[in-house]
Amino acid sequence: MAHAHQGTITPRVVTVTVSDTRTEADDKGGATLRELLSSAGFALGAHSIVRDDREAIRAAVRGAIAAGSVDAVVLTGGTGIAPRDVTCEAVAPILDKTLDGFGEAFRRLSWDEVGPRAILSRALAGTLDGVVVVALPGSVNAVRLAVERIVVPVLPHCVALLRS
Repeated sequence: MAHAHQGTITPRVVTVTVSDTRTEADDKGGATLRELLSSAGFALGAHSIVRDDREAIRAAVRGAIAAGSVDAVVLTGGTGIAPRDVTCEAVAPILDKTLDGFGEAFRRLSWDEVGPRAILSRALAGTLDGVVVVALPGSVNAVRLAVERIVVPVLPHCVALLRS
């Protein structure tokens, strides 16, 4: 579970890149995600790359939670509207609770950067078995925006609430 760190909680985060084409060598979204979470002082767990497949995505999320010692699972990729984008379809039905404000906030912030194209993102968050699950777009800019402006500021508080 989370570690106490300078009077606050240091979330332990497992990361997942959802892609049919990315490899460890060119997974820029996943690398950016891990770099930003680490820089924020969060404890990084495992990272995996899974294909754009509902069952593979669900297995990655459930596997990370079942392994224990995790406060959040953050996925990047597969949140758009292209035919292969199925991260939201995989994750949304298994969540215990949804954090609708996450997607709303992400799209609000994205609007300032990309205008009306922000509506094409289906980024979402919620909880499963007491663990925060976040699904982010795959682009480096989207990952940076979401992590810096939403995930880092709110995740320690989410973890504290889930542990109370």
